[in-house]
Amino acid sequence: MTEKQNKLVVFQSKKIRRIWHEDEWYYSVVDVVAVLTDSTNPRDYWYRMKIRVKEEDGFEPSTVCRQLKMESPDGKMRTTDCSNTEGVLRIIQSIPSPKAEPFKRWLAKVGYERIEEIENPELAQQRKKEIYEQKGYPQDWIDKRLRGIAIRQNLTDEWQERGIVEQKDFAILTAEISKATFGMTPSEYKKYKNLPEKSKANLRDHMDDLELIFTMLGERVTTEISQKEKPETFDKNKNVARRGGKVAGAARKETEKELDRSVVTKQNYLDKGDKPKLEK
Repeated sequence: MTEKQNKLVVFQSKKIRRIWHEDEWYYSVVDVVAVLTDSTNPRDYWYRMKIRVKEEDGFEPSTVCRQLKMESPDGKMRTTDCSNTEGVLRIIQSIPSPKAEPFKRWLAKVGYERIEEIENPELAQQRKKEIYEQKGYPQDWIDKRLRGIAIRQNLTDEWQERGIVEQKDFAILTAEISKATFGMTPSEYKKYKNLPEKSKANLRDHMDDLELIFTMLGERVTTEISQKEKPETFDKNKNVARRGGKVAGAARKETEKELDRSVVTKQNYLDKGDKPKLEK
C-alpha cells in the first residue's frame, strides 16, 4: 500500500480514514457511519446513536472507541472517535443497514491483508507494484517509485527517532528538502505541474525518472546526516533537511549542465481514462 492508502481506504466509493495503532487498524467511526447510513450528517447520527443504543441495549459504544488524531477534511489533525475491527463490528450491529454484511466481509479482508503484510513485508511491496501496474505505469518507473517509498519511510522513521511527530512538522522538513533540491516546495511543485490546487494527488506519482531519482537522493542524504548527527531540536532537523536537499540540488544542477536542459519539468503522469499518460 502507498503511504496515502495507509491512512485511507475505500468501501463502495466512500472514504474511510484509519490509523495503525497498537498493532492493529483503528477506523474513524464517523466515516463508518457515513458509509452504512448515507446520513447527510454522520456526526449527528453517531451522537444520537450512542444515546439510543445506551438506552435500548445498555451498551455504551464509547467503551469500544479510542480518541485518536486523524486528518480532517480541512487538513488539520483532530481528535476522532476510532475503533478497531472488533469494536466496529459491535457498533454496526446497532446500525440497521443492508450494507452491514458486505461491510463486515470487506473489513475482515482489509484487516487480514495488513496482518499478512506485517508477517511478510514483501507482500506490501507486491501490492504497491500491482496498483501502479493497473494504472498503466511502466515497469522501470515503478521500480524507482517503490524504492523511493522505502527511502521516504526510512526518513520518516528517522525523524520520529528525533522526536518529530506532528504532520505539519513532517511537511515543513519535506519542504526544506524539496526547496533545496528543486528550488520549489512540494505545493509550488504541484502548481508548476498544473495539478489541481485542491487535489490530493501524490506529487511523486507525477514525477519522471530523474525527478524521482533526485527526490530519493535528497531524502537519503538527509537520513544519513541525521543518523550521524542526531539533531535534538526542530531547527537542527530543518538544517539537516536543507543540507541533504542541497547535496541533491547540486547534483541536479550538474546533471542539467550535462544534459543542457532542466530536470524540473512540467511533464507529469495524469489520468486519461483509466491509464496515466506522459504529457508535455
